[in-house]
Amino acid sequence: MFGFGVPELLIVAAIMMLIFGVGKLPEIGSSFGKAISNFRKAAADKEQVEHKSEKDA
Repeated sequence: MFGFGVPELLIVAAIMMLIFGVGKLPEIGSSFGKAISNFRKAAADKEQVEHKSEKDA
């Protein structure tokens, strides 16, 4: 996953806990997950539109 191993991910998680606090992490994680989901949907829609326009041409 992007060249990150488990130790690097644990360090990033620890830094995030220090910065945002443990209470905010679920909210931040949820927002991040929704953003990734919306990005994937937008990319899929764009690909579908491009495929349809190629088919129509």
